[in-house]
Amino acid sequence: MASCTFFGHKECEIDNPIDKLLPVLANLITNKGVDTFYVGNQGDFDKTVLIVLRRFQTYFTHIKFSVVLAYHPFVKPYSDFLKAEETVFPEELENIHPRFAISKRNEWMISKSDYAVVFVKHPIGGAAKYKELAEKKGLTVINLYESR
Repeated sequence: MASCTFFGHKECEIDNPIDKLLPVLANLITNKGVDTFYVGNQGDFDKTVLIVLRRFQTYFTHIKFSVVLAYHPFVKPYSDFLKAEETVFPEELENIHPRFAISKRNEWMISKSDYAVVFVKHPIGGAAKYKELAEKKGLTVINLYESR
């Protein structure tokens, strides 16, 4: 089976982001065999993705998703929006300086994925950086901004 990760700007400047995500994720699940999803927890786009994944899991019971934490929950507790059973903290991040934690987490998600669904409007910043890295690593990248 295949896996997918997500990257987007902290502020998700997109009209009806859930409406944009629904057909893309449905296609990945039903036509591309994606059954595993990795999402961060840093901004609006990540929250939107998590909402859709929770909804989809009730219809596609075979899929699984993990909210990949950049910081150990004992060091930086996660928000009430997250459920502990939905989260994972990669062992590789245990000894990473907090300054580099998000970067290493994002690289970890790319290394585990075949697809990346992104919302990248600007050619600079973290979302653009990881979109480019995903493309370099050979992931199929779907930019929701371009499909508006």
